[in-house]
Amino acid sequence: MSDPVPAEPLLGEPFARASGGTPAGGTMAGRVVAVTGSGSGIGLATAAAVSALGASVLLTGRTREKLDAAAARLPGPTAVLTVDVSATDAGPKVMAAAISEFGRLDVVVANAGVYLPGDLWDGQTADFDRLIATNVSGVINTVHAAVLAMRGAGHGGDIIVTSSVSGHQAISWEPIYSASKHAVQAFVHAVRRQLVGSGIRIGAVAPGVVLNDLWQVTSTDEINARVAAGDGIRSEDVADAVVFMLTRPRHVGIRDLVILPVNQEI
Repeated sequence: MSDPVPAEPLLGEPFARASGGTPAGGTMAGRVVAVTGSGSGIGLATAAAVSALGASVLLTGRTREKLDAAAARLPGPTAVLTVDVSATDAGPKVMAAAISEFGRLDVVVANAGVYLPGDLWDGQTADFDRLIATNVSGVINTVHAAVLAMRGAGHGGDIIVTSSVSGHQAISWEPIYSASKHAVQAFVHAVRRQLVGSGIRIGAVAPGVVLNDLWQVTSTDEINARVAAGDGIRSEDVADAVVFMLTRPRHVGIRDLVILPVNQEI
């Protein structure tokens, strides 16, 4: 049985805030964007945001029916690839699919991830390993393949990694997840320095509480109520931040962007 598609609006708030109903920051016309984990949540919202701004989008994830449903909701050109980023050959497959479908690759959003809360002694090592394989190895392998493709093409590019505020501080109720996001932060910071002068920008967006299916919030009423209370943000809020990062002038690099609900005490 497939995971539920989150009950949250696409291309609604916050995108309607900007003139013309699109995010502030410019256009993505002519750019090719690959988004991992784009069947729902932040990945889907990001795919929708860049599509609305004119990008061609490769949606990737583990569940084909979710990807097909997501692609059908996007306004621009799309392609779909079923892949699990924890597989060692997933990164090259994503890059090859984008180039095969659209002829080039400009942006990779390494977004796929899993969540695991709870006390350490209540957890299972198999679940720990699965999380690390997706959240750490999956990100490293995706970024590695993206850098190889972009360096080979010679026209630069952008890589955005979905991190978390728990990568900036250790959060006691999610120690394994927090450890994985600390690893992601260290990786992004080190790779950014290696890419200086290459024309390839890399940065991480680090949300707090995002009201989507990763955190088992799929009710529109609950999302709206918690947003109104200021204790959660929408996937679209994070996508808006990603678009901001991608549409900065080329001389500007945003290494980290932390985005939190206004009332999250963390």
